[in-house]
Amino acid sequence: MHRRTLGVLLAGSLVAATAAMAIPVTSDPARDSSTDTIQAGWSHTSRSNGDVADIWWAVRDRCSPDYLGERLLCDALRMLARAASRTFESKMSADVGLPLPGGWSLMTANNSPFIRSAHVETPLDLKTVLGFYRAALANSGWTETDGAVVEADRAVIAFTTSDGPASLRLTRQDGKTIADLSLRKRRVATAEFLPKPEQGRLMLGNKTDDAAVVTVNERTIKLAAHAGENLANSDNAAGELPDSQKIDLPPGKYKVTLTVDGSMARSREFEVAANETWGLLVETNGVLLPVHLY
Repeated sequence: MHRRTLGVLLAGSLVAATAAMAIPVTSDPARDSSTDTIQAGWSHTSRSNGDVADIWWAVRDRCSPDYLGERLLCDALRMLARAASRTFESKMSADVGLPLPGGWSLMTANNSPFIRSAHVETPLDLKTVLGFYRAALANSGWTETDGAVVEADRAVIAFTTSDGPASLRLTRQDGKTIADLSLRKRRVATAEFLPKPEQGRLMLGNKTDDAAVVTVNERTIKLAAHAGENLANSDNAAGELPDSQKIDLPPGKYKVTLTVDGSMARSREFEVAANETWGLLVETNGVLLPVHLY
C-alpha cells in the first residue's frame, strides 16, 4: 500500500510538473535578455619569423521562452553563461591587454604584430561606457590627449601609451553603444593590410558553410562558403584575398547588409576612419563580426 501510494503520488507529481512545464509565459525583458548563451571562438597563428596573432570573438544569444519549462531551461543556461562569460572576458582581456565592459552582446579582439584592438557592442549607455574606459585606461597608464570629442551619441578620444598611440571611438546605434578601442603598434603593416591614403579598407570573409552576400555602399560582394575565412590571421592570408573582397572607402558611416544562403537580409551601419583596415567576417546565424586589423 505504501509503495502504491508513493507511486500514485509520484505519478501525480509528474503529471502536475509536466503540465506546469507547458504553461505559457509572457515575455519578461528583465529575464529574457541577450545574456543566456554564448558562441565564442579563438584562433592562434604563429609564423616562422616569430610573428603571433590571436583573434577572439564572442556573441551572446537571446533565450526567448514561450513556456514555463523553456524559461526554467533558459534560467539554467543564463547561470552557466554568466560564469563562462566572466572566465572568457578575463582570459580575453588578459591576452589582448585591453579592458572590456560588462554586459556586451558582441565582441571581437585582435592582438597581432600591428595592433591590439577590441570591438564591443553593449546595451549600456554611452556615458556609462565612456566612464568605464576612462577609469580603466587611466589605471593602465594611458594618458588622454587634448581634443577629445564627447557628445550625447558619440565620443572620440586619443591616448598616448608606452607602446604607441591609441584611440577610443564610441557611437550609439540601434539602442546599443559600440566601442572601438585600439592601440597601434610601432610596426608598420604590410601592403596587404594598408588602405589607399586617407581612406579606410574593409576586407570581407565568410566563416560559414553557406554562401553569403554582403552589400556595402550599394556594392554587392558574393562570398562562397569559407571564402577568405582566415583573412584576419595574418598579412599573408589577407594578401591572398581577391580584389573583389577588398573595399577602400572614404572615412564615414556605411550601410552594410548581409544575407546568408537566401535568408532574411540583416542591415547595420558601420563606421570606418581614415587609414584603418577592418575585417568583416560572416559567422553562423547571420552575424557579421568586425575585427580591427590595422
